[in-house]
Amino acid sequence: MAFAGRFLSRSTRQLYAGQSVLRSEYAIPARSFAKVAGGSPSSLKGDEMLKGIFLEVKKKFETAIGILRKEKITIAPEDSAAVAQYAKVMQTVREKADLYSESQRIKYTIDTRTQDIPDVRSYLLAVKEIRVKRGLVDELGAETMMIDALTKVEKELNKPLLRNDKKGMDLLKAEFDKVNQKLGIRREDLPKLEEQLELKLAKAQLEELKKDALEAMETQKKREEFKDEEMPDVKSLDIRNFL
Repeated sequence: MAFAGRFLSRSTRQLYAGQSVLRSEYAIPARSFAKVAGGSPSSLKGDEMLKGIFLEVKKKFETAIGILRKEKITIAPEDSAAVAQYAKVMQTVREKADLYSESQRIKYTIDTRTQDIPDVRSYLLAVKEIRVKRGLVDELGAETMMIDALTKVEKELNKPLLRNDKKGMDLLKAEFDKVNQKLGIRREDLPKLEEQLELKLAKAQLEELKKDALEAMETQKKREEFKDEEMPDVKSLDIRNFL
């Protein structure tokens, strides 16, 4: 079918541009560059380091493409089974290509951007900013409750709470435990919560793919290229044939 070829060609270009299937998967973490540098970056010339980085990224990309050529992706965000399958494929891509999951990437971002922040209040505000920029919604209102807990501890200490204040941090941890208890969150639940996050992201990515497919079909329809062709169902498109 002519349309399928055109649309999936477009999808593949988006893949390379970082806008579609692997849009968030190809945010290569700093550890990859550290591997390339080999622990003594001063001993490497600039072009050698860039070459090493390029080869590392190329290897990860080829690994991911190899997996996507074998796995069936159904563009049906309304189908929970299709979403779960897509999330499973992306997990395989991350594991084989040594990429961060979304949760790991968020943690890495928080760690790197907050490492020089001395006080807890500024830390929490920075974490909130990261959450908002990533489009994550605080559905439970946990951030407000954490700020309230911090305010309570700071009133007890009669000073701003610093992250290296062991006594103050122990008090805050106790308050946070109360918050988690109110929200019904347990440490043993964290893997399940991470899985739910990955499913939400998988659904969002499939929704974007579906939107792109429908827009492409509408464009082709306006160009009257479907005079003798039946409009395909988005779910029938098989990306594997065009990678």
